Amino acid sequence: MGPLHGIKVVEFAALGPAPMAAMLLADLGAEVLRIERKPSAGGRPSADLFDPKIDILNRSRRVIALDLKKPEGIAAALQLIASADALIEGFRPGVMERLGLGPEPCLERNPRLVYGRMTGWGQSGTLTHAAGHDINYLSLSGALHAIGEKGGKPVVPLNLVADCGGGALFLAFGVLAALLEAKGSGKGQVVDAAMTDGCATLMTMMYTLKAMGEWTQQRGSNLLDGGAHFYDTYRCADGKYISIGPIESQFYALFLEKAGIEDPDFRTQWDRRQWPILKEKLAAIILGKTRDEWCALMEGSDACVAPVLDMDEAARHPHNVARGTFIDIDGVIQPAPAPRFSRSVPERPTSPRAAGPAQDVLGAWGFSADEVARLEACGAV
Repeated sequence: MGPLHGIKVVEFAALGPAPMAAMLLADLGAEVLRIERKPSAGGRPSADLFDPKIDILNRSRRVIALDLKKPEGIAAALQLIASADALIEGFRPGVMERLGLGPEPCLERNPRLVYGRMTGWGQSGTLTHAAGHDINYLSLSGALHAIGEKGGKPVVPLNLVADCGGGALFLAFGVLAALLEAKGSGKGQVVDAAMTDGCATLMTMMYTLKAMGEWTQQRGSNLLDGGAHFYDTYRCADGKYISIGPIESQFYALFLEKAGIEDPDFRTQWDRRQWPILKEKLAAIILGKTRDEWCALMEGSDACVAPVLDMDEAARHPHNVARGTFIDIDGVIQPAPAPRFSRSVPERPTSPRAAGPAQDVLGAWGFSADEVARLEACGAV
């Protein structure tokens, strides 16, 4: 049933990394109940930026729509929170407090509750109440400045670094750490997950290299940012690309051997002054074959070469197929839960669900039929 079977999480529907953190917990077996704000007549819940029938981030959990402008809706939310192990919310600081659902009333109702908060800037600091998105949080951490080609502008790495890596993963990690601590202490706490903090932590290796004098502030001039000729992507004869990364000397030697490169200049792997020249030479060599031809020569060996696949190709690659890295759920190709477990194997994810029915959803969390009926009668659910 998954390693998190038995853990109950209340998620307040939001945009960005909070839903992904909830998905990660649900993928591993946690019972996650997503609370959406009840939409106006004919409207959609405010958090649905994407088609709610397809939004993969909302998979594997049940949904209830509550009117959080009604005291009955707030009371119902608090009753759900009372039986939860953790709560996840992703609003600006102060929003949950104004609703009457901030940490104080929730922890008073449930002293063991882990209250997970996801924001860009954090619950404190000079920018706490400012709006922002992934690109802005990434900017403040020093990470965005470091990504891009030499002489070019910073390159946006999708929203993988702040929303997903520095946000969702750190929120899920923090919630799990607090849940472990609560098992011993019997006390809950607030987890303040800020994307700026997470992005900065993800840059730890680069800050280490900088402290050692091995990282310059100039983009595209370092070992891991495409500055080295042996750590970059190259265009092939068919217009497609391969990635090359043989950092270790034995892997580099194998790459040169398999590529048929005998030019003595390539023997100076670590002479940074030669990197720009060797990049030009290597680019010309790689243009001599198609991507598939290079993969036939290199892929699967210690030469550290792989094809740069688009999303359709990635789902079809033999390695990903063998591992089940992607799965088809109701016709939607999507990443499978990760990581893998040898014993407590999670169930297969389910498609995103619509809200309700109220009796089924709330009944599973301990509400009586009369309580649900009263909520329905006043329009709170």
